[in-house]
Amino acid sequence: MEQRKMGDFGGIIHGGDYNPDQWLDRPEVLEEDLLLMKKANVNCVSLGIFAWCRLEPEEGKYDFDWLEKIIQRLYENGIYTILATPTGAMPQWLTSRYGEVMQVNAYGVRNYAGKRHNYCPSSPVMREKTRQLDTRLAERFGAHPGVIGWHISNEIGGNGGDGACHCDKCQDAFRKWLQDKYGSLEQLNAAWWTSFWSHTYTDWNQINSPSPRGEDLVHGQNLDWRRFVDSQQRDFCREEIKAVRSNSTLPVTTNMMEFFETLNYFKWAQEMDIISWDSYPDWHSGADELQTAASTAVAHSLMRSLKKRPFLLMESTPSVVNWRQINRLKRPGMHELSSLQAIACGSDSVQYFQWRKGRGSSEKYHGAVVDHRNGEDTRVFREVARLGKRLEKIAPRVIGTCNRPRIAMVFDWESWWAVKDARAVDNNLNYQAVFVDFFRPLWEFGVDVDMVDMEGELDAYSVVIAPLNYMYKKGYAEKVRSFVKRGGCYITTCWSGEVDDSDLTFTGAHPLEDVLGIKTEEIDVPDGYCENSVRYQGTDYRITGLCGLVHAKGAEVLAEYQNDFYRGYPALTRNAYGDGESYYIASLNERGFLKAFYGNVLRERGLECGLQVRLTEGVVVNERSRVAKDGEQVERIWFLQNFNREAAVVELQACYENVETGEKVTGRLELPSFTCAVLAEG
Repeated sequence: MEQRKMGDFGGIIHGGDYNPDQWLDRPEVLEEDLLLMKKANVNCVSLGIFAWCRLEPEEGKYDFDWLEKIIQRLYENGIYTILATPTGAMPQWLTSRYGEVMQVNAYGVRNYAGKRHNYCPSSPVMREKTRQLDTRLAERFGAHPGVIGWHISNEIGGNGGDGACHCDKCQDAFRKWLQDKYGSLEQLNAAWWTSFWSHTYTDWNQINSPSPRGEDLVHGQNLDWRRFVDSQQRDFCREEIKAVRSNSTLPVTTNMMEFFETLNYFKWAQEMDIISWDSYPDWHSGADELQTAASTAVAHSLMRSLKKRPFLLMESTPSVVNWRQINRLKRPGMHELSSLQAIACGSDSVQYFQWRKGRGSSEKYHGAVVDHRNGEDTRVFREVARLGKRLEKIAPRVIGTCNRPRIAMVFDWESWWAVKDARAVDNNLNYQAVFVDFFRPLWEFGVDVDMVDMEGELDAYSVVIAPLNYMYKKGYAEKVRSFVKRGGCYITTCWSGEVDDSDLTFTGAHPLEDVLGIKTEEIDVPDGYCENSVRYQGTDYRITGLCGLVHAKGAEVLAEYQNDFYRGYPALTRNAYGDGESYYIASLNERGFLKAFYGNVLRERGLECGLQVRLTEGVVVNERSRVAKDGEQVERIWFLQNFNREAAVVELQACYENVETGEKVTGRLELPSFTCAVLAEG
């Protein structure tokens, strides 16, 4: 077979996590797996993810022969390997001999051995043992033609907590991190506002990590601790990457976890060659599938946005998970639809956890391609095999394409952390949920969106939307000012521009008062006692969350509050600035308001769905395009997805080609429930 690399595979990767180390006493299982993988159209698997004890059964004694035999057998059968570093779970010999490798919790108690990612990222022993193992893996397999990339650890930080270790080594590392950042205690005390409650620090050694047994109400300290935890975990991961690259030129990735609060994925993206993530939507859990589908689309779009390139869906379930309180099977068709949704949003792979179910421990009932019994004679296996054939058909048209949005939304991890810690008007405020609410109407319109953080570039976009942009980092306001002045459209909301990147409130004017043309005053939550609405273009829309009281200072008022003492106050404003414009949405409203408002903005900016179609509720579109060197789009591929529980009919207003069949389609198109049609310009 030809030499391939992850990220330049030449097709859509189809496969998943394979754990043959659990079946080494039954060699016939491997032979059966090889046969079944070919029947399921699997072309790649991930190996070694939690296999440390098999690879190093005793300290300093390595056994890689079994792994090499499996990689070679897979390769001979046309199946490539993404090889993992197995540091997500430590062997018992390591934790029993070196207690310092295990984390200490926020109460100062060291964890027992077990679970995943229970390691201290500051431990020299843990770092050295990891380096030794990873280096030897790279020496042995870094040039094997069947290995296409490195999978660094697994779901880093995912141990049921916040991923933090509070041991003495981590406390010392935190203090050193603070000294490097602030330079002096005077600067630190000013940034943390420690004069409050007489918490001023006079010696670096007085500073500890935030803890329920001590200080956890200094917001600047909490924010810096979260930054440190993220930085220390990235530094540990960086050492793993350095070890595998000592004897390998293969690309590296690690499987991210949607909007995982602990780790700032915009910073993690800088360490990775390829972005990958694990997607486990809770399908069939509500009145319909649309909120779940929209939330999943947000996460896929985030992963694509991290590098503005296709990503890999590293894990998904072909059937069911086992860790929710209620674990529902995917209904017929949903596996194909949810997998193609990932492709539609920019993935170049569909992979599963897991290939074969294990017989014991906590994940024995987690879904897999191969069940405990019945082999290929299962509904799940047939659906996986059918999807594999579809992926082979569409791959030549999809590989080399990517989504190229003209709209960006600002999602910033540090602002998220600060919002959760604010102790302000609504302490139940869910930054991520509000973000999804602002994303969903665009998704329903069939318009793709990129995500950027406050350090990201805005110049490539026509519209930038920043809901609950609570924190303004240094330089962000000037970046927005320049974007609007050059002709951009900036949309933001109440509770934006409240604090700086030390979590200190701004005083005086709003940092973007000149751009927005408003003056902010108060913030409220009309919950039950004082229900309110806003009137926009003759229609009243119910307020569902925060609402700010603002005054127009040059801005045009487009909507007003209808009730209570702030009746007549501006609820939506528009302000011309330079060659562009800005909008300020003063309240969080029901979805119909955003659909009406966004619809107007999209029409004015010429940013409507590129597929000429009249959509119905629950049917959405994503577009991937191929671009020539001169920047011209040379082919556009649309994924038309029906997330309804019944068939839906759309009206195509131009002629298109069905990518899978080559047929021409136009006019009335019926989509059965949970299906996806892949179309190209006819």
